[in-house]
Amino acid sequence: MGRFQWVAWGAGLVPIFLFNPYQIDVLTTALLYAILTLGLNLIVGFTGLLHLGYAAFFAIGAYTYGLLNLHAHCPFWLGLLPAALAAGLLGVVLGVPALRVRGDYLAIVTLGFGEIVRIALTNLEPWTGGPNGLLGIDHPSLWIPTKGSWDFGVTSEPYYLLALLTTAGVTWICRHLSRSRVGRAWMSIREDELAAASMGIPVLQLKLLAQGCGGAIAGVAGAIFAAKQGTITPDSFDFILSVTILAMVVLGGLGSIPGAILGALVLGSLPELLRGFDQYRMLLFGLSMILLMRWRPQGLFTKFHARPIT
Repeated sequence: MGRFQWVAWGAGLVPIFLFNPYQIDVLTTALLYAILTLGLNLIVGFTGLLHLGYAAFFAIGAYTYGLLNLHAHCPFWLGLLPAALAAGLLGVVLGVPALRVRGDYLAIVTLGFGEIVRIALTNLEPWTGGPNGLLGIDHPSLWIPTKGSWDFGVTSEPYYLLALLTTAGVTWICRHLSRSRVGRAWMSIREDELAAASMGIPVLQLKLLAQGCGGAIAGVAGAIFAAKQGTITPDSFDFILSVTILAMVVLGGLGSIPGAILGALVLGSLPELLRGFDQYRMLLFGLSMILLMRWRPQGLFTKFHARPIT
């Protein structure tokens, strides 16, 4: 049994040993961050595109499922696909004009895109509920032969297992992508875009594919978030969230799949572990980040020396 299988088994047994629902809920949130980090890692880590509006894809997935559930009574399991498709399509649409610029200009464009989505969700009150958001989104449910329909409700364990399985599935997809021709082409674009283009690699098309795949993964995470919370508001998808997810990717190591997960788990759980220090919590959090990046600037888990993201 490989190390990843052992980690998966150990993570699956966590609810047995953690009887505190709050602790399980913190781990569930960290796993949702891991899904988002894996998606952004395709864009930033594999392809080398600096993206500062990734929370917009997360929001599109959440609102797509929320609107379908409230107005069309779409169940959660059926709403996952439209949420992923909507966020992935938005990533491709954004990429058409944005990916013709590079570096700081690309960062500014994606930052503006993230803010446009958040402000649009706030102002389109007849459809999105405005600042109050969407209320009363249905929780997931499963049909069990011996018990009939079982609703997840507000308990923590079902959402933890759902987030864990989704993280495992996204990890499997990312690992296979990294070893495929597409993944190697993404990495060649990251290392030297001009050289990749001269070798016949369709640079723009592969950048759009990275945007679409990363957006689709964020859309799935958004649907899970909306189903878990039951209520979503535009304030949940602000610029700070985009920066936090990017920090998780950089902390774990650009282009590293285990590093993306580790960075999400560390940054997702560390503020809660420091909660006992009250007003000094964020100070200690920031100090630990500075010391960690000073000690290991290439990230916690990386196989290569990545070039600066452009």
